This record gives sequence, C-alpha cells and structure tokens, in this order.
Amino acid sequence: MRHLKTALTAAVAATALSAASPAMAEGVNIGIMFGFTGPLETLSPPMGDAAKLALQHVNEQGGILGGEATYTIGDSTCADATAAANAADRLINADGVHAIVGAMCSGATISAANTAAIPAGVVMVSPSASSPAVTTVEDNDLLFRVGPSDSYQGEVVARLLLAKGINDIAISYVNNDYGKGFADALSAAYTAGGGDVTVNEAHEEGKSDYRAELGSLAAGGSTNLVVLAYASGSGQTMLRQAIESGDFEVYFGGDGMIADALLTGIDAASVEGMIGTRQGRADSAGTGVYAELATAAGQDPIAAFGAQSYDSAFLLALAFEKHGSTDREGLNKALREVATAPGEVILPGEWAKAKALIAEGKDINYEGGGGSHEFDAAGDVSGVIVEMVVDGGTWVELGQAK
Repeated sequence: MRHLKTALTAAVAATALSAASPAMAEGVNIGIMFGFTGPLETLSPPMGDAAKLALQHVNEQGGILGGEATYTIGDSTCADATAAANAADRLINADGVHAIVGAMCSGATISAANTAAIPAGVVMVSPSASSPAVTTVEDNDLLFRVGPSDSYQGEVVARLLLAKGINDIAISYVNNDYGKGFADALSAAYTAGGGDVTVNEAHEEGKSDYRAELGSLAAGGSTNLVVLAYASGSGQTMLRQAIESGDFEVYFGGDGMIADALLTGIDAASVEGMIGTRQGRADSAGTGVYAELATAAGQDPIAAFGAQSYDSAFLLALAFEKHGSTDREGLNKALREVATAPGEVILPGEWAKAKALIAEGKDINYEGGGGSHEFDAAGDVSGVIVEMVVDGGTWVELGQAK
C-alpha cells in the first residue's frame, strides 16, 4: 500500500506540472478519480489505464485545442465520501483540471459532485457509479455516467435468479448509496416476479467480523445469499465467513464483487459456480475496435469498467474539441452533442477523424467501447448487464443477462 500511495503522489506531481492552466486556451487537463485505495483498489488501476489510453490516442493524433491532453490522478478511496470530496476539491481548485473522469463508486461520485464539481461548474463523467441516487442529484446537467443504473441491474438480477429456479434469497448490502439502491431495486423486482426476500439487511463496511449479520440472514430460512458489497472489503470478509458458517448453498455477488481479489483466501471448491453480474459492453462496432486497441496496448479488453473508462475520457476530449475551449460553461452541451445521433459515427481511437469533422462544422456521434452513450435528461444511459460465474477459481463472463 505504501508503494501505491508513493506512486500516486508521484503521478499527481508529474501530471500537475504538465497540466495546462485553467486560464489557457490550449490543452486540456482531465482528472482521473477512482478508488485507488480502499475496497475496490484492485479494479481501479485497469480503469485508470484505460482512461489514460484514450488520452494517449488523442495526443498521438494531433492533440486537443492546440495542445496536449494531460491528466491528474485523484484517489476517491471509493468508500469514504469525505475523502472523495477532498480529492475532487484538490483536482479542481489546486490542480486545475477542466473535467473529471469519475468517480468510481456511487457515494464517492455524489459527494464529489455536490461538494466540489457542481459548485465549480465542472463536468464529471463516471464509468461505474450505478446507484439510482445518482439520477436525482441536482447537478445543473454536470454529472453524467456511461453505465446503467442499478434500477435496471436489479431487475436483470431478479429475472436471472428466478430463471435459475432460485425462489428465495437473503440480501446483505453495504450501507451506502450503491448498496441500498441496488438492494431496493433487486428486492422490489424479485418480489414482483414471485420470489421471496426472506431478509434484506444492511451491513457496515470495514468490519472484521460479520458473523452476527450472517446469523440474522440465515435465520430467515433461505440458503441463497446475495451480497452487494466490495470485493476487497466487506464482501470478501462476509463471503469467507458465510462459507465457514455452512448456512448457505448458493452465493450471488453484485458488480462490486466481480474481481478475483474476492476469492483470495477462500477454498476454490467452496465458491465454484458462484454467480454474479456486472456492467458489460453492447455488441457494436465500437466494442470490437476498443478490444483491439486495448489488446495492442497490453491491457485486458474485458477488464471491469475498462471500456467505460476509455469512453468517459474520450467523450470528454471530444466535448472539449467541439466546445472549442476549456471554458466550463457549455461543456455539458458539447458532451451531449458528440455522444448523440445523428452525426458521423466515431469509434474508439478515431481522434484525427473526429477532429477534422468538428473543424468542418459537421456533427459526430461517438459509439464507444462500452456501446452507444445516448444521455437522457438526467445524464444516464441504457446499458448491458452480463452474467458472471466463478469457474476454476476465477470470474468468467457468460454473456448478456436478460
């Protein structure tokens, strides 16, 4: 952890030195704010690398607004709303970023937006914040996300579980915006579909012992445990202790659990066949192109939220080029324009093509690695949820969950 923090500090210092001043018309400095420490720290580096790859493609093909696309790293920690707010404040008011890719988790995103980004008029695009609460933030059209809300994911999970003949479940969710929003959506959809939610209870992040919570869940009578938490945090501890208890037979993990770090220290046979879901990529021309670009860069093309992180950064770059300046006012309008049909389709990596079309005054429509990103009035998009399963000690994607 000490080495990670040292690397983050160095990255911040290096990128801040190269960042353009907010008052300059040339070049753009984009903040990349994920949970580089905390319960999802294993997911953040691939997401950060994907966002950086998008800016690399911009710079390799002529740059942006007559200068370079630079970045500054911020650590939201994912689980600490105060830390997320402070990170956003530093990015905006000390490092002078012009927009932010992030945050990663829903509570961190809401806190960063309300405390720092919205008051400053700074646009945020999150690759992964999924709580329904994000939709209702009074954001002055500054907060966007490129993945679907858990209102939708909850419905998909309910159908998936019922289709597998799982007719009763006990739900444990981490007590924050993400966990509660997901649990509420799942419980409502599952009950409406004829399933029985025997227990639906919150748990606190960061504890070393969840045996009391697991006892309460087991007392409801279901042997099917749904955990909506984080792979390197409460989710991992709760899963391990649930297995030790012997009270459950079927395990399901929400998207925050989909990381191989979840399985650390757990007997592989105990979780073989565990199911889960996460945001996926729509089947479009952009997904194939992104996969090729990511592979060529030595990145995992199906890393969790990798395509969405690339798209978030590339969309912001396109928006600045369309906007014609780093001025904060009006960037949201430009973002909507470059992401929305009609317009000539732009695929991942096609910066030079997009830049030329924008210079000619022509409309463009970005179709990304994560699919189409047609923002609705709240800055939300529709999306794809994929089914995951633990196979041979690792998470494997099975395809789109209907």
